Amino acid sequence: MTKSGAKPEPDWSDLMRAAIAGDQAAYRQLLIAMTPVLRGLIRARAPGMDASWCEDVLQETLLAIHLKRATWDSGLPLRPWIYAIARHKLVDAFRRRGRSVHLPVEDFAETLPAAPEPDRLEKRDAETLIDRLPERDAALLRCLALEERGKAECGARLELTPGALRVALHRALQRLARLRQEVE
Repeated sequence: MTKSGAKPEPDWSDLMRAAIAGDQAAYRQLLIAMTPVLRGLIRARAPGMDASWCEDVLQETLLAIHLKRATWDSGLPLRPWIYAIARHKLVDAFRRRGRSVHLPVEDFAETLPAAPEPDRLEKRDAETLIDRLPERDAALLRCLALEERGKAECGARLELTPGALRVALHRALQRLARLRQEVE
């Protein structure tokens, strides 16, 4: 119970997990909880659009959530996934009307989950495998993945055109995958 005596609202992620496991009551509760939030979000992002247009977008969003619910990674928060679907449905609806629109992702999330901290052991393992690659492949993967540089910068550093960089990256990743299979 909260200070006001009302029951705290269940977490959407918990409700979706229960719904995916077959709990119809949890799914109904989730839909009831998210519908007014999505309705407000859609109306706020579509000023000047009439209520019936916004309701159509809301229904398309709810249908997409229903159809794609099994694709949600239950280890992640549900709201960013829901908001991404709503954003895409809004963009689709604006496109159908022939109207250009820019909807920043930040507007759709109360708080986006923080990026996970890199796993030091995983990075060490990656470095060990990369060190076993031919020098050019290793240099390319170090630049892109370990140093997190952009393709243009890595291409310039290794004197590769954008097309050559794509081919070299594809081949380096294939070799890395083969090495990883050998290790496992």
